[in-house]
Amino acid sequence: MSEKVVPMIHVPDVRAAVEWYTAIGFTVTRTHDDGEGLSFALLSFGSSELMFNEGGQPSTRDRREVDLYVYADDVDELYRRLQDRVEVVEGLHDTFYGMREFIIRDLNRFWMTFGQPVLRVDEVAEDLEQVPPGGRELGPFGQLIAALLAVVVVGLIIVGAAALLSWMFH
Repeated sequence: MSEKVVPMIHVPDVRAAVEWYTAIGFTVTRTHDDGEGLSFALLSFGSSELMFNEGGQPSTRDRREVDLYVYADDVDELYRRLQDRVEVVEGLHDTFYGMREFIIRDLNRFWMTFGQPVLRVDEVAEDLEQVPPGGRELGPFGQLIAALLAVVVVGLIIVGAAALLSWMFH
């Protein structure tokens, strides 16, 4: 099994949390009913997982102790699907750290941000303007790769020359 982190959130009503999250696109992976109702649930969204466990307290706070950040393939489409069905904290926006995202609040008042990386044309153009006419200087890793490529090319030239000489004198 690969190493990963799966958040476990304690909620007042596991069944209600499962119903809310499946309504927005999560899938139930596993549940446990202790005879008095659901006490545990494991849900997934793509390759991400989220656990709910009983024992959480209701809250009227604006924001809870934990936020969830969910990477999604098409946040615009997801936002279009969810915007009229959930409480939207922040609508679609592009961030300074290169993500397009929106934030919603779940039934237990936890914030959930859905985001995807964006390639902003203005930043790419700005980066291109900063490239000097001779190109960029290579960092240490780039210098290592260039040196390795040079060794491979020289090796190929030597092998080719040896093969040519062998053919000529036999």
